[in-house]
Amino acid sequence: MLDRHALIRDPDAARTDLARRSNAAELLATFERLLATNQRRRDVQTRTDDARARRNALSKEVGGLMKAGKAAEAEAIKDEVRGLGAALDALEDERKALEAEEDDLLLRLPNRLHARVPTGASEADNRVVHTWGDAAAKPFPAQDHVSLGERLGIFDFERAAKLSGARFPVARGAGARLERALVNFFLDRASTVHGYTEMLVPYIVSRKTMQGTGQLPKFEADLFRLSGELNGQDAYLIPTAEVPVTNLHADEIVDEAALPLRYCAFTPCFRAEAGSHGRDVRGLMRQHQFHKVELVQLTSAEQGEAAHEALTRHAEELLEALELPYRRVLLCSGDTGFSSAITYDLEVWLPSQGTYREISSCSWFTDFQGRRMNARYRPAGGKPQAMHTVNGSGLAVGRTVIALLDNHQQADGSVIIPEALRPWMGGLARIAPPE
Repeated sequence: MLDRHALIRDPDAARTDLARRSNAAELLATFERLLATNQRRRDVQTRTDDARARRNALSKEVGGLMKAGKAAEAEAIKDEVRGLGAALDALEDERKALEAEEDDLLLRLPNRLHARVPTGASEADNRVVHTWGDAAAKPFPAQDHVSLGERLGIFDFERAAKLSGARFPVARGAGARLERALVNFFLDRASTVHGYTEMLVPYIVSRKTMQGTGQLPKFEADLFRLSGELNGQDAYLIPTAEVPVTNLHADEIVDEAALPLRYCAFTPCFRAEAGSHGRDVRGLMRQHQFHKVELVQLTSAEQGEAAHEALTRHAEELLEALELPYRRVLLCSGDTGFSSAITYDLEVWLPSQGTYREISSCSWFTDFQGRRMNARYRPAGGKPQAMHTVNGSGLAVGRTVIALLDNHQQADGSVIIPEALRPWMGGLARIAPPE
């Protein structure tokens, strides 16, 4: 959530920033409605203050008249006092309605973009800032992960469709082992090498929790909402561990000395993908259910940028350990997510497609989520401030499986397991087609 007072003080700066976003016209219209609603609420507050002051003055006058034995005159003034009381009740109802409208409009505005974010309309304007590994074509025609996985006997998309329909996976044998190995590898690296505390969190959360990280109200169509309530609130399956993990300190004040807080978590992720019809629907690329290890850091304002750079490197090191060529891309203004101030996408090379595809998105949200969650920290001797938040995939498991099959396949149809992953695969060095 943005700082409403800063928006009111400098609306032109907000307009300039919103104009860089992909849906600028809609956002600017929402912003103007916010300004108008805020002005109406302040006008109501002024009328309320005036009416309350008039009522208080008249009440004192009534007291004086009663002491002076002028009951008839006092009764006439009492009628006006009662009328002012009714007017104040109506003004309070109007104020509350305008305040709720203002809060709703504020929730629909995205984060302010960081100054380093390049201006652009789409992913074509994103900026490659770092490349690692050899992205040369293979010396033989590379099979895509669906064809290769089915030949290896590690995927069964036909039976998955029978169980749940399109965009659900079934992994078997070495395929299931590979997913589990990647999860453990990612978690162990995060916790033992980089100092993240591993968390196991709920997979069903409330509307308030979804709102805290910015999934609601904007992305409701992309979520799986449950028919039953959760403790009196709407309930949702999580789209990512970012949601429950980042919200761990909602409505809390943490001493600045305890920051940064580093958490990692494995969860299944559930996404309706309402706006992605026809995009990346083959195989494991864009599923309704998939697995991911998430890295989250909660920081002070001064720590946020360094935490973003560090977390991005932690995800990159996983790709390097798995010998997967990748590049780091700084997203442009039109491609930066709703809650993010600045985002790096890590894109892995897929020889079968001859292109790079996103495998992790690492974002710094500044204090945007902290305000929405009311998650604060107290500097020594200072007033509480909204926490800064950073997160990224470390990594998306299904897409890592795709990248491993794509990059480590051999001409005979087998797949070599990278040496760094073999301890989590029980020493298995190669997945071969069944004889």
